[in-house]
Amino acid sequence: MRFRLWRSSRQLWVMIGFTSLCATILLLYGFGFAAYTLLHPTAGPKHSAAAPARTKPAAVLADAGEIKITAIGDSLTKGTGDPSGDGYVKQLMRGLQEETGKPVRLVNNLGIGGQQTAQLEQRLHSNGYQYALKQANLIVLTIGGNDLFRAAREAMNGKTDSEQALTAIHKRLPDGLAHMKAILHTIRQTNPEAEVVYMGLYNPFYDIPRLKNGSLQVSEWNSEVYKLLQADDHMLMVPVYDLFEDRIGSYLSSDHFHPNHDGYGKMAERIIQSLSVEGA
Repeated sequence: MRFRLWRSSRQLWVMIGFTSLCATILLLYGFGFAAYTLLHPTAGPKHSAAAPARTKPAAVLADAGEIKITAIGDSLTKGTGDPSGDGYVKQLMRGLQEETGKPVRLVNNLGIGGQQTAQLEQRLHSNGYQYALKQANLIVLTIGGNDLFRAAREAMNGKTDSEQALTAIHKRLPDGLAHMKAILHTIRQTNPEAEVVYMGLYNPFYDIPRLKNGSLQVSEWNSEVYKLLQADDHMLMVPVYDLFEDRIGSYLSSDHFHPNHDGYGKMAERIIQSLSVEGA
């Protein structure tokens, strides 16, 4: 009798342990899936849930009679790769005016081809940048790609091998992120109220097998910058990684690095979607 009771108890505890293990695995899977979805949203049509959603329109833009944009950063902000010269900035202006019915004015586009985070950090203190930042109620920013991908471009052109390139990308992350933190701090010190939108990085070499793993560094960069932005209610990251990974041949220009006109258009749509300016 005692043996049967002990055996039954043992079976019961085994069943409880197995059930607990399954529940734990399910919980971890759900958490991992939620985190991945947040950092790598699926591509979707305009006004889908692909970009980070806000429950209310961006307050600064909702109350403004005019949307005033200052664009800073690298060649993506400059619009390199778009033969029309529109880039994402001019397409964003047209889209915002259409969505809000408000006048949209470009204070200045200070995008510089090849610019890295350390260079932008220094330039933000110049009089021209300070003036442009103070005049805006919407600041859009692309930076970081040149910090990470210079080595990858050399590998693609045969100047170095892929393993060296991926190692170099990983080594550049800490310095780039430190400069990124300083950039965001300076922007907010200069203009305490503007909405600040940072365009997340994408891997333009995703379709090249030996450089595909560069996506791991891109994901790490985006994740760390996302954490920096979360400290400010009026700063956000717009993810575009999935756009270029899913349709890299459709949205990249012939240089295999910069977006083409359609790619920039998708970036502009994501910004509008993320700001949730409908009805503002």
